[in-house]
Amino acid sequence: MSLVDVAGLTIAFGRGAPVVRDLSFTVEPGQCLAIVGESGSGKSVTARALLGLAGRRARVDADRLSVYGTDTRQFRARDWQRLRGRTVGMVLQDALVSLDPLRTVGAEVAEPIRLHETVSRRARAARAVELLREVGVPEPEARAAQYPHQLSGGLRQRALIATALAARPRLVIADEPTTALDVIVQEQILDLLGRITRQDRGLLLISHDLAVVARLADRIVVLRAGEIVESGPTARILTRPDHPYTRQLIAAVPARRDRPTTTPGRPVVEIDLVGKTYSRAERPALSDVSVTLHAGETVAVVGESGSGKSTLARIATGLLAPDTGTVRVAGQAWSALPERTRRPRRGFMQLVHQNPYAAFDPRFTVATIIGEALPRLGRRQRGERVTELLAKVGLGAEFAGRRPHELSGGQRQRVAIARALGPDPSVLICDEPVSALDVSVQAQVLELLAALQRETGIALLFITHDLAVVRQIGDRVLVMKDGRVVEQGAAADVFDRPRHPYTRALLAAIPSLELSPVD
Repeated sequence: MSLVDVAGLTIAFGRGAPVVRDLSFTVEPGQCLAIVGESGSGKSVTARALLGLAGRRARVDADRLSVYGTDTRQFRARDWQRLRGRTVGMVLQDALVSLDPLRTVGAEVAEPIRLHETVSRRARAARAVELLREVGVPEPEARAAQYPHQLSGGLRQRALIATALAARPRLVIADEPTTALDVIVQEQILDLLGRITRQDRGLLLISHDLAVVARLADRIVVLRAGEIVESGPTARILTRPDHPYTRQLIAAVPARRDRPTTTPGRPVVEIDLVGKTYSRAERPALSDVSVTLHAGETVAVVGESGSGKSTLARIATGLLAPDTGTVRVAGQAWSALPERTRRPRRGFMQLVHQNPYAAFDPRFTVATIIGEALPRLGRRQRGERVTELLAKVGLGAEFAGRRPHELSGGQRQRVAIARALGPDPSVLICDEPVSALDVSVQAQVLELLAALQRETGIALLFITHDLAVVRQIGDRVLVMKDGRVVEQGAAADVFDRPRHPYTRALLAAIPSLELSPVD
């Protein structure tokens, strides 16, 4: 019996045109099916429709739509509740939005067990801790007592994966499950997801990371603008694609090439022996971190989740005060200043957040979100500038009137980058700026940043867990672990001659797209 059997699936919202048209696919026990395609192609809404979560305004029609042998086309709310968690578990893309902010992580993970199994509260709590340990959460007993806002993005994502696996579902739907994870934890999660199919369960994987797809998937469905353009066995699709769009996706995967050497300009950000310890934390988030960023230079900061990367970015922008050390911007004091003194200079440095949905006011349109960052302009000039910025990040003028909830994760990230570029900054601090983007848009954004650097001399502090991106965009690399810098140097030197064992472990864990060609 197929775990998922879909034929003629069409999804539309309100009176609008269909966003998904005539999809047909199956997921069998012991199989991983991957759905790939660019942001907005219909991947996530297809996955949500299998659980009745396409949205209140969604119109879902299908010739056949069954999950584990049950026709779900006439399901009511109670029917969906019985299906979710026990039969199908889902890992959503945005962990911060998906986790209940008023419930501890341990309670969140234990909730599916409470709903679908008859066990004691103590047994549920113990199982939740064990699940957190299985997905690579350090100190799981302590993390289980914390709330989502107290965890890094990577830790939240691991907690969400633990929640999806809690009731031992027959099918797991994973929507970009490793987006926020460093390569070492990603390796652990991929092993865990791989065990699902070896247990004769099923995995439906939504991903823009073709190396992850190559690692897990038996078959691939390629979506473009809501339609299947190609499907087939993974090895055949990735080595001998038939459709030009599939070939375009594969060609956009970051290549293993070093960035040309650049001559750094004047120092624009100087971080000197910065330290930070959060209240009740067992160890410092940062310890004696120093780095100087020069005009026209890209410094990439890499390290596992919780290593202090995002804390470093917040201190550099002045959003968080260091406990020790100093930050200077353009040769002048920065971290020691009160915010009212910093505010007139904020246009010099802009931040692209890791989680754009949390950074946007949900009531605002895209035009308003971007327009907030622009200098005072007339209405017509402001509209033209918004359209220009949207075009720079690969979005059409029609997006100006949309609100954050009407955008895909990748589209929201592009809007965040457009907003950051609004004041024409000299420094751009990017916290996982391309982690939510499919490879074709990722390549476009990276090329955009490189072109901006060539044209304007903008400096980039680029925080990422994607080492393929680091090699493509970074001049220098800063490797962090447990709040400390364990290695730094020219990107080519760090990649080709890593000195620290942790750096070598990071490089060894990079997933590969290489497959044996098929006949």
